[in-house]
Amino acid sequence: MSKQRVSRRQFLNYTLTGVGGFMAAGMLMPMVRFAVDPVLKTEAAGDFIATKQKVSELTNEPVRVDYSYEQKDAWYTSEVTQTAWVYKNKEGKIVALSPVCKHLGCTVNWGGDKSNPEKFYCPCHGGLYEKNGKNIPGTPPTAPLDTYPTKEKDGILYLGQPEPNKYVK
Repeated sequence: MSKQRVSRRQFLNYTLTGVGGFMAAGMLMPMVRFAVDPVLKTEAAGDFIATKQKVSELTNEPVRVDYSYEQKDAWYTSEVTQTAWVYKNKEGKIVALSPVCKHLGCTVNWGGDKSNPEKFYCPCHGGLYEKNGKNIPGTPPTAPLDTYPTKEKDGILYLGQPEPNKYVK
């Protein structure tokens, strides 16, 4: 221990400097974390989620494929269930369409309208889409259905995050 005594003024100076440093660190850490977090986060767009659908069972008739995955939001983890309409086109490529109508976000169904059995139908306002997801002029939807990127692994269908429709020109 030092034989030199600390004056009251020095003690207060050291104490206030230490407390001020802790307070500044407490304010700066969230700001640093906010700035650095996007750089450290892995890219979610490239993630593919496995479905229970076997690729060999797909035909040119759209089938509803439900799949679920775990989603983590901060400290809360939840099970998310999503749906896709999947079929093989004339070239044999897999097409996966989002069931979310572009008008008001209702769920579309294949062949849901008896007068249009070969189209996707939105029951909310009578919206119609062609098989490739293209919105039919004169009905409420203003844009085509989104598509899911697809991947096959071990005969099972994997779906990515929805993206703008690439089959409609």
